[in-house]
Amino acid sequence: MATTTNIMEKNSAVKFATPDPNDFDWDNTGKAFETYKAEDREKLESLYDQKLNQVLEREIVMGSIIGLTSKEAVVNIGYKSDGLIPLTEFRHMPDLKAGDQIEVYVETAEDKNGQLILSHKKARAMKSWERVNESLEKDEVITGYVKCRTKGGLIVDVFGIEAFLPGSQIDVKPIRDYDVYVGKTMEFKIVKINQEFKNVVVSHKVLIENELEKQKLEIMSKLEKGQVLEGTVKNITSYGVFMDLGGVDGLLHITDISWGRISHPEEVLKLDEKVNVVILDFDDEKKRIALGLKQLTAQPWESLDQNLKQGDRVKGKVVVLTDYGAFVEIIPGVEGLIHVSEMSWSQHLRSPQDFLKVGDEVETVILSIDRDEHKMSLGLKQLSDDPWGAILAKYPVGSKHKAKVRNFTNFGVFVELEEGVDGLIHISDLSWNKKIKHPAEFTKIGEELDVVVLEVDVENRRLSLGHKQLEDNPWDAYESVFTVGSAHEGVIGKVTDKGASVMFAAYGVEAFAPYRQLSKEDGTVAKENETLEFRVIEFSKENRRIVVSHSRVFDEKAHEAKKAEASEKDAAQQTTAKAVKKIKDTQEKSTLGDISALAALKSSMEENEKKDK
Repeated sequence: MATTTNIMEKNSAVKFATPDPNDFDWDNTGKAFETYKAEDREKLESLYDQKLNQVLEREIVMGSIIGLTSKEAVVNIGYKSDGLIPLTEFRHMPDLKAGDQIEVYVETAEDKNGQLILSHKKARAMKSWERVNESLEKDEVITGYVKCRTKGGLIVDVFGIEAFLPGSQIDVKPIRDYDVYVGKTMEFKIVKINQEFKNVVVSHKVLIENELEKQKLEIMSKLEKGQVLEGTVKNITSYGVFMDLGGVDGLLHITDISWGRISHPEEVLKLDEKVNVVILDFDDEKKRIALGLKQLTAQPWESLDQNLKQGDRVKGKVVVLTDYGAFVEIIPGVEGLIHVSEMSWSQHLRSPQDFLKVGDEVETVILSIDRDEHKMSLGLKQLSDDPWGAILAKYPVGSKHKAKVRNFTNFGVFVELEEGVDGLIHISDLSWNKKIKHPAEFTKIGEELDVVVLEVDVENRRLSLGHKQLEDNPWDAYESVFTVGSAHEGVIGKVTDKGASVMFAAYGVEAFAPYRQLSKEDGTVAKENETLEFRVIEFSKENRRIVVSHSRVFDEKAHEAKKAEASEKDAAQQTTAKAVKKIKDTQEKSTLGDISALAALKSSMEENEKKDK
C-alpha cells in the first residue's frame, strides 16, 4: 500500500509538455507528401465551389442527352457527375436522341452513393400548368401521347398532365374504334381548362377542321349548279344523307334520292358508299350544299304514256295510305291520289283503310292529270255506276223501302237505302203519336226501318223519307173521339210543376193535363200512375195536341146537381101558383067552411116556401 502511494506521488511530480492547437498542421494529417501547391489548390477549390453552387436541389435546370441505354437516358447538366433518367419518362418523345435538350428537376445533388438524381417527369409536371395555360392563350398546336381509352374518349399525356380527348374531337368523321389511337403521338389544341378541378380538354378535330376550312373555301369557290361530283355517304338520317365531297359536306335530302317514294334513305344508300350526285344549290355564306341523286336519271313523268287522259283506266300499286286518301304508283316515280271521297259513292265519312291497304294492286279511273305539275287524281267509285243516275226511277215519291239506320242527329235519322244512296227521316216523321225528344228513343244504329219516300232532290243528292206515313193518320179518327167536353179514362204519367202527361191506352194517344187541372175532389193533386177520368178541354189536329182536365169532371157533376135541384124548385113553385089561382077563381063560390080550409092551405104553402128560400 505504501509502495503504491509513493509511486503516485512521484508521477504527480512529473510534468508533460502539451502542444499548442494553433501550431498544429491539420492539412498534413495522414498525408505522406503534398500533391498541390497552395495556390493551385485554392484555384481548383474555387472552380469546384462555383460548379456546386450552380446546381441547387429542388430546382429545374436544362440538361443535354449525352447517351441512351436500353432503360435509361444519361443527362449532363454541367455538374461533376451525370444523371440517369428512366426512358419511361420520355414516352411523349418517341424520337429521343443524344444531343436533345430537356428540362430536368434536381431531386438531390448527391445521394449516399454519390449519384446525381434527376427527373424529367417532375420537371414537366411543375411547368405543365404554366405551359398549358400559355398554350390555350396563344392557341398553340401541342404534341401529346395517347395513353389509354376511357369512357367517351381518350386520355392524353400533355406536358405530363393527363388531358381528356372526347370522342367527338378526335376527327371530323365519326370514330367507331378508339383503340387504334392508343399509343400514338398526335397533335392537339387545348380547348378548355378547369382550373379548380385541374381538368384539361384537348381536340385533334379542330386541327383537321382548320385544314378542311381552307379546302372548303377552295372547293366552294369552284362549285357550280348542275355540277356532278363523287361523294361518300358520311351519315344517314331519317330526312336525308350527308355526303363528303372531298373536304366539304353536302345534304342529299330524302326527296331527292329517288323519283319513287321511299320511307327511309337506308332503302337506297348505305354508309361509306360512293355515288355520283349533282349540285342543286349552295350557299357560300352558310357553306350549305344541296345535292340530288334522282336528278341524274330521267324524270318518270316524261316517260308516262302521252295518250293517257281524263276518264282512262289505269292500274297501279298502293304505296301510301293517309287520313285523306291513298297514293297509287302507276309507274316508278309517277303517283296518283285517290281521295277518300272518290273511293265510294256512299256519303258516310269513312277511312281509306276501309277500302285499301299498302301493296294492293288496283284499277282506277283518271279524274284529272297535270303533267306540268306532276299531279294526278284518281277514282275508285267511278268503276261502278252512280246510283243517283236513275234515282227517280228507282225511288219515286210514295214508294216504300227498307233502310238501315246509319247515324243520328238532334233533328232526325240518317238511313242508307243502298251503297251511295242515303236519306233523312225527320224526327217529326218518325211517329204519329209518340213525342220523341231524340231519335235514339225510337230506334238504334244498325237497325232496319221501313220508310216511304216523301221528296227527291236529284241536284243536291238528297232524299226525304218518312216512317209514320206507312200508317194512316190516327188523328183523323181522334177528331171525332176526343171532342171538347168528352170524358175518357186515362193513366197519369210523369208529373211536373207545369202539368202531367195522360195516356189513353185504348187509343194509343197521349194528352196533356195542366197542373191546376190535376186537382181532385178532396183537394189533393193527382199522382203519377193514377187512373182517373179526364174531360177534353182542347183538341188540335194540326198540332197533334189534346189538353184534358180531371178537375172539370167533378166540377161539372156538382153543377149538374145544382141545376137539377133548381129545376125541381121551379116545378114546385109553378104548382103552387096554379093552386093559388084556382083558389082565387073559386072564392066567390066557396062557403065559409071552404074559406077556412083554403086559408089553412095557403098558410101551409107560404110556410113551405119560406123554408125553401
